[in-house]
Amino acid sequence: MLKVFNTLTRQKEIFKSINPNVVNMYVCGPTVYNYIHIGNARSAIAFDTIRRYLEYKGYKVNYVSNFTDVDDKLIKAANEQHTTVPELADRYIAAFKEDTAAINIEPATKNPRATENIPEIIEFVKALIEKGFAYEADGDVYFRARKFKHYGQLSDQNVDELEVGASEHTDEAELEKKEDPIDFALWKSAKPDEISWESPWGAGRPGWHIECSVMSTKYLGDTIDIHGGGQDLEFPHHENEIAQSESKTGKKFANYWLHNGFVTVGDDNQKMSKSLGNFVTVHDIIKKTPPEVLRFFMATTQYRRPIQYTQDNLDDAANNLKHLQTAFSNLTYRLKDAEDGNDPKIEQEIRQIQSEYIDAMDDDFNAQNGISEVYELAKLGNIYAERGLVEKGTIEFILSELQQMVLVFGIQLQSTQLEDDGIQTLIDERLEARKNRDFARSDEIREQLKAQGVILEDTPQGTRWRREE
Repeated sequence: MLKVFNTLTRQKEIFKSINPNVVNMYVCGPTVYNYIHIGNARSAIAFDTIRRYLEYKGYKVNYVSNFTDVDDKLIKAANEQHTTVPELADRYIAAFKEDTAAINIEPATKNPRATENIPEIIEFVKALIEKGFAYEADGDVYFRARKFKHYGQLSDQNVDELEVGASEHTDEAELEKKEDPIDFALWKSAKPDEISWESPWGAGRPGWHIECSVMSTKYLGDTIDIHGGGQDLEFPHHENEIAQSESKTGKKFANYWLHNGFVTVGDDNQKMSKSLGNFVTVHDIIKKTPPEVLRFFMATTQYRRPIQYTQDNLDDAANNLKHLQTAFSNLTYRLKDAEDGNDPKIEQEIRQIQSEYIDAMDDDFNAQNGISEVYELAKLGNIYAERGLVEKGTIEFILSELQQMVLVFGIQLQSTQLEDDGIQTLIDERLEARKNRDFARSDEIREQLKAQGVILEDTPQGTRWRREE
């Protein structure tokens, strides 16, 4: 039985979707003014892994993740780069898709953009004004946060404390416009030469928070199953989403709120930030680190835990992934001499591992415990592959389960046993040389193949080869 930790209630709850066998899930996407960094990647990988496990469980997942393609950061970056906001957004949306494809993120069911939903945003804001939850002030529109009685519940903050913080971080001009320091912008009036759209309150653009409320309700309905994002979005972004959405619809916005942990960098566990100079983009990482290693490293940490990004941890992930790929190759190799049939005892062990894997992942997507069961299955597969007599049905069962379990973590296993007549000819010649006790020639062929990046492995079932990784 799947249980998830709900940030709103601060406890694990039994997961039950609104519609049986269907999960509607909204995850906040990037602001597209630069390449995504590993913090963005952590969120994308965490929720892609959650999505994949829900699909493994048999759910159809409607997965919506937005692009924030207009805001202060985009306007500033576009001005600095002497381009337009739409051109800048297009460039980095394309880069996002390229980088996330490399780390095997499943494409979202829908990737809506804020600028594609301006009419809906305006109508949403008008509805909030009509209900008395929002007000216009010199071309800006603000939400009356204190009017929403549950404001601060998600982030577990006191409204009076929020007022003090808001007063300290808001400039005087904006404070003069607001009825209350904790009120937040739904619509921002345009400055000269800024990108803008016409509205009942004059030329302007949407605030950051309103776009997610609009796109979530538009594409998934007034109440969704899961809303996800990084811990840094709990306040103010998700807090504000709840307030404006529920004030407009009169319905619960999301049944389960899931938030992934931060990424720290280096052995001293510094939180990643531009100001500290430890900012790393996925675009740069995958130039020197295989994308599947980065994916495996991040996907196999439980999503709520922090991740320590170090080269040593990446190397450990690479080694663990290599062990899984080797086990897959060992089993695939044995298919060629396997006998028809099944081994009931081994298959019972496989089912037990599968059951323990599901128990682990059902516990709030506990990836560490889940991947431990995958390692157990790989170990069992290696032991079985060493037997003199193996049965085809059992090998196929292990391979299938191994593939399905690892695919939840975004990894597609492939056999490293390659077919190549030229290499096989040399292997056959080496075997003949060994029979004739011509060990000099045997060693010569091994070195010749090694120079070509081919590694030989002598097993009781014959000589196998693989490409050097």
